[in-house]
Amino acid sequence: MKNFTFSVFVIALSLLTFSCTNSNITTEKEENYVQENYTKTETTITMRDGVKLFTVIYSPKDTSKTYPILMQRTPYSVRPYGADKFRKNIGPNKYLMKEGNIIVYQDVRGRWMSEGTYENMRAYIPNKKDSTDIDESSDTYDTIDWLVKNIKNNNGNVGTWGISYPGFYSTYSTIDAHPALKAASPQACIGDFFFDDFHHNGAYLLSYFRITPLFGTPKNKPTDTAWYKMPNIKTKDQYQFFLDAGPLSNLNKYFQNQQLDNSNLQLGDKTNDFFWEELKEHPNYDELWQSKGIIQHLKNINSSVATMVVGGWFDAEDLYGPLETYKTIEKYNKDNYNTLVFGPWSHGQWARTKVNNSVGNYYFGDSISLFYQENIETKFFNHFLKGKGDKNSGFPEAYVYDSGKKEWKTYNTWPPKNVEKEILYFSENEKLTSSEEKEIGIQFISNIKKPVPYSEDIKMVFTPRKYMTDDQRFAARRGDVLVFETAILEDDLTLAGAILAKLKVATTGTAADWIVKVIDVHPANTKENNAEMQKHLKMSNYHLMVRSEVMRGKFRNSFTYPEPFIPNKKTEVNIKLQDVFHTFKKGHKLQIQVQSTWFPLIDLNPQTYVANIFKATKEDFKTQTHTVFTSSSIEFSVLK
Repeated sequence: MKNFTFSVFVIALSLLTFSCTNSNITTEKEENYVQENYTKTETTITMRDGVKLFTVIYSPKDTSKTYPILMQRTPYSVRPYGADKFRKNIGPNKYLMKEGNIIVYQDVRGRWMSEGTYENMRAYIPNKKDSTDIDESSDTYDTIDWLVKNIKNNNGNVGTWGISYPGFYSTYSTIDAHPALKAASPQACIGDFFFDDFHHNGAYLLSYFRITPLFGTPKNKPTDTAWYKMPNIKTKDQYQFFLDAGPLSNLNKYFQNQQLDNSNLQLGDKTNDFFWEELKEHPNYDELWQSKGIIQHLKNINSSVATMVVGGWFDAEDLYGPLETYKTIEKYNKDNYNTLVFGPWSHGQWARTKVNNSVGNYYFGDSISLFYQENIETKFFNHFLKGKGDKNSGFPEAYVYDSGKKEWKTYNTWPPKNVEKEILYFSENEKLTSSEEKEIGIQFISNIKKPVPYSEDIKMVFTPRKYMTDDQRFAARRGDVLVFETAILEDDLTLAGAILAKLKVATTGTAADWIVKVIDVHPANTKENNAEMQKHLKMSNYHLMVRSEVMRGKFRNSFTYPEPFIPNKKTEVNIKLQDVFHTFKKGHKLQIQVQSTWFPLIDLNPQTYVANIFKATKEDFKTQTHTVFTSSSIEFSVLK
């Protein structure tokens, strides 16, 4: 929450200036900027339990004035290692780098050059009894305490930032915060691994399979060399690979016999992946996953810490995290400065300097990320670390990009106050109507041997990105994907906030997944506007996926206590889709797609109930017939 005094004219003027003057050309002077203007120091900082964390400090060579400290804690390495080896860019963006700030990077406990044992999303300990009770909050506190006491020319103010996993550590820094911490910007921050990254509403994201060793391979001493090894699956066709692999239990072999890259770190000849073990032994939202979540611990943030939560509307990895982080801080910390920035970005795209802002095939505008970096991110940190640091920052509560109109908007609340709930109903003949019509059941066969692909592309990816804006025509033309759409819109329709799908379904089996996609169907006369679009596609009739989500059906009533479907019985399944800010323009259509497979974005559901899908056998997998009843509806947050 904050005070708002901002001119939208400045936004438009700055955005225009950006698109006319920026380029991607990097000069030799820019390549060497950090080395010429900063001194690099490598050190270890001792935590309260004696564990030493490897820390890199970049201090401005100009020592005639003081500077704030901007810190990022990361599990992904602070490299390059070596006092004489420099990053080409440091800090959140080039503007903060060139203005002069003390930039600090730290390998978190148990990663790379830091000592200790790594825990994936280490659980917060609320009531620490002694120095052995450590978590990421205490490690951050101890680090900041050392930095402000030992780095010369610091002004006593500290800010944290990070994208994705480092964003999680930035969120963590606000809990039991050090008095010197004045600003934190969690960006695409993980909130809970049962709803971000590796799971969505209990469904396992099979597309993340290959990066599991990055988080789960143990090491027993500091190293500047990768100690993990990604599975070599020897194909570029991930759809066929996972289809041929069969049940998830057949993937165990990729982790049981994993070899460490660095022979000096081998724990015997072979090692198990502890993260894979967590995934397969904890299929429900049990105490393990609940303890690792950070969202529930954001109810008492010190009001002296300003937060700016940043995310992308088309982030395939961490969409739940930043939205829930912002909303929870806002709900329980009424006196805090807490703002939200969301743009038309994929995962971390706002930190890049490319002029063309496209996600996959879809173009949203020029210099959107550059505008954010100079006019939002830089000014946020400067105000709280170099300026007055009060709530009158000159920024709105919510700085959000309308992905349909392709323009920035500002609001005093998020969702905006002038939002009303509107319900559309599924109807026969593929219609989406404003009133409920006669109920019928629409059936489709969910063939586990031919699941619906999440993308047309034939490739292997570590984590998916571009599918979030992919043209969904390929899916709409399948018999196992149900389509419901409005008539051509006579006026603009702006959605601003969460979406709730209220399905009424049945299945001949005892288990099923349900996927709902919200799609903007473009007119036939839409012009081409993106030279980077895949050549086989056209903007004419483009089916832009605006939002999508899956619900593993057995979790429809509880993520902790799953339950089977009763065959052929009509059952309610509600699916919350994360917030959107998108205008469906006059002349477009709003379309809903419903399906039960989304492969291999998520794993295959056996469609017969098993307690743990990671241990399902080949015999458990059955083709079933599903029914969606036209009494199903979808509830939108519509801006008036």
